[in-house]
Amino acid sequence: MSPVPEDAGAPPVDTPYLTVDERTEIGRAARKHAPRSTAGHWRPAADRPDPLDVLRAQAAGRVPELVPIRTGRMAASPFAFLRGAAAVMAADLAPSPVSGLTVQLCGDAHLVNFGLFGSPERSLLFDLNDFDETLPGPFEWDVQRLAASLAVAARENGEGPQDAHRVVLAAVRAYREHVRELAGLGELAVWYRRIEADDLLDRLKGKRRHRVEAHLAAARRRDSLQAAGKLTETTATGRRRFKDQPPLVEHVGFDADEVRGLLADYRATLPEERGRLLDRYSYVDSARKVVGVGSVGTRCYVVLLRGRDADDPLILQVKEAQASVLEPYLGPSRYPNHGQRVVAGQLLTQAAGDIFLGWMTGPAGRHFYWRQLRDMKGSAEVGTMTAAALHAYARLCGTALARAHARSGDRIAIAAYLGRNDTFDRAVAAFAHHYTARNAADHARLTEAIAAGEIQAETA
Repeated sequence: MSPVPEDAGAPPVDTPYLTVDERTEIGRAARKHAPRSTAGHWRPAADRPDPLDVLRAQAAGRVPELVPIRTGRMAASPFAFLRGAAAVMAADLAPSPVSGLTVQLCGDAHLVNFGLFGSPERSLLFDLNDFDETLPGPFEWDVQRLAASLAVAARENGEGPQDAHRVVLAAVRAYREHVRELAGLGELAVWYRRIEADDLLDRLKGKRRHRVEAHLAAARRRDSLQAAGKLTETTATGRRRFKDQPPLVEHVGFDADEVRGLLADYRATLPEERGRLLDRYSYVDSARKVVGVGSVGTRCYVVLLRGRDADDPLILQVKEAQASVLEPYLGPSRYPNHGQRVVAGQLLTQAAGDIFLGWMTGPAGRHFYWRQLRDMKGSAEVGTMTAAALHAYARLCGTALARAHARSGDRIAIAAYLGRNDTFDRAVAAFAHHYTARNAADHARLTEAIAAGEIQAETA
């Protein structure tokens, strides 16, 4: 069955009301063309593209001098490679049969793209937090990406194949069980469901609880004021500006009036009350800032604004949005601006969105989205996790992914497809095992190409 959902590029339309029994039957019927065990049969396609060719194609639209940094970061480890290789994995998943049960995919649901952030009510939430590749598509692709990332991370942390297998099973079981729970709830109850970070502490004791408490406290301190203290300096004239730290942070010659014009375009996409809030800030400075692994080379900037006084800064991140890596297989986005695609996907999927989420078209017709650089954000330190900690984190990620999918997809049909037994869990765990080996080979191919001088890499 083709993975392309029929409505992937179309605006929503009125659909006939379906009963719970009818939606359940849709889910069970999906097993006929995509049995739950299908994922476990995955092997690389005979005509699989060279992963280096996929990365080269992506690099064509990026800032040339930054591409070697992306390559260097991906070469650091198999897990780092997986983080940057969403396009490679999309190509690997595309030929397989799919359920046809569509959700708003994150598109890059590896375990580091889950984390903490502040809600507008200033609660600390745990959820998906990266939507650069978001697009409607088959729910299982997000589950498989999460599973593969957990298996690769577990092996990289020194765990054996069986422990890695158990970690993946924990995530997929949590996903399946939580979808089933949500299938029994009403629409508003699902929409309002969220994972409060403080609630996680109730499950912990002893040293683990103390570590998590410290992590949550650190996340609460991560805001624009803290970011300004790290990223900016005060000039001899008393003006605050970003500190140049090339190639990671540097001024690239934007004219202040040009940035103010872009700010106005972005402001027009905000709800009026949030636009009025933004109006209370004045422009101070902007710079280019390299972020992440897979995003390196796309155009990403930070904008410093001043509110009441110099001690009331707001730092916004302006990130280029290119076509999703899923589009070759799922069809083009319904949104003409990829920044809007990212914002819409995030608002649909996350339990609570950044109040400054917006988009605009920038120089040379490139698409961008805007958000706060830091707003009580925090992510897991995967490389230091014990097997027990990674197991618990896997369950948390599986739960969060199920909640995200339930907002946009037919949770009743998905629950019926998954069923009560662990057939799907074991299949995805088998897929993760196979894909860990494939990813390791791809990483080795990259490091060999760097050593041979085929590809330039820099450490930064």
